[in-house]
Amino acid sequence: MSAVTCRAQCGACCIAPSISTPLPKMPAGKPAGQRCAHLSELMQCELFGQPERPAVCSGLQPSAEMCGTNREYAMTWLAVLEQQTAPTCHTVM
Repeated sequence: MSAVTCRAQCGACCIAPSISTPLPKMPAGKPAGQRCAHLSELMQCELFGQPERPAVCSGLQPSAEMCGTNREYAMTWLAVLEQQTAPTCHTVM
């Protein structure tokens, strides 16, 4: 299987998922669906390769399953993954 590389001008992985840890410019993390403050106008991560880049970002690698054939597919796939992995809120009675 060949390696999948990031699609130019996509940025889905920097918008769709939440980041629960602090990062520069975003000390409270980032909610799902919000553009990361480090996503450049060219849709590239300004923290790529830097030690300040959150572990969740470094661990998210492009794949055919996640990226599909277009940006809209990737945004939808990541939004569904975000919903499936979000902590659930339990009410104590």
